[in-house]
Amino acid sequence: MSLADSPLVLTLTGLVAGLVSYFAYYTVFANRERSVLKKDEFQKFPLIQKEILSKDSAIFRFGLPRPTDVLGLPIGQHIQIQAEVDGKNVLHSYTPTSLDQDSKGYFDLLIKVYPNGRLSKHIDSLKLGESINVKGPKGFYKHEANKLDHICMVAGGTGITPMYQLIKAILTNPEDNTKITLLYGSISEEDILLRSELDEFAEKHEQFTLVHFLDKAPENWTGKQGYVTKEALVEHFPKPADDVQLLICGPPGLVSSIKKASNELGFAKAKPISKDGDQVFLF
Repeated sequence: MSLADSPLVLTLTGLVAGLVSYFAYYTVFANRERSVLKKDEFQKFPLIQKEILSKDSAIFRFGLPRPTDVLGLPIGQHIQIQAEVDGKNVLHSYTPTSLDQDSKGYFDLLIKVYPNGRLSKHIDSLKLGESINVKGPKGFYKHEANKLDHICMVAGGTGITPMYQLIKAILTNPEDNTKITLLYGSISEEDILLRSELDEFAEKHEQFTLVHFLDKAPENWTGKQGYVTKEALVEHFPKPADDVQLLICGPPGLVSSIKKASNELGFAKAKPISKDGDQVFLF
């Protein structure tokens, strides 16, 4: 019997082959993309980065367990965040500005910190490495490429986040020809969130029209001044049709006025809780 055929050599050869197969399998498994969101269970995700945007808003980046993980959030839906603040359980919904396709291992939340916002102030106070509790997805909106001819959007303040997520998803998909018009209201120029990203999208994509509205406009302001009105809807939006949808998100006053104006213009009356397929959808 040759040395190569000895039991010891055969055993070692089999062991080495087994280890090679195991590590190959582990490498593939460990690098596989997986969605981590759980609809009915809160999970902890740590704060790994914070980017200040203005005096009261920032983008908070939270890490996922593996660098290849994605959140697994359908376009147009949101997550629920829970925390205990001053001994009370606080819940709030947020829409990430990041997409699974461009944010492996993390997700981003654009949050405006309100003086009386218990959860926003709590998140703003987090140190790097401290966690939030997240579950999802939540919401009923579903986007399908080219299902609609035109999506009309009215947003105010942080109501831009679900709009931005959808705009980004459509414009980064070369197969999606859905036209988008966004009327975005802010208090002042400094309060325009994601301005550079939105302006760049509008400059590069003919299918996206962006109109800024300011309550307090400077002298050199080239956008619109005042609130988004019924007249603005007539000026910038197509007429209501089966392949035209209106999305609304923002402060209660804006939402109420746009619901009323859009209904007077022939859009379907907004339901108390919006569902997939509604002509007028409230985030």
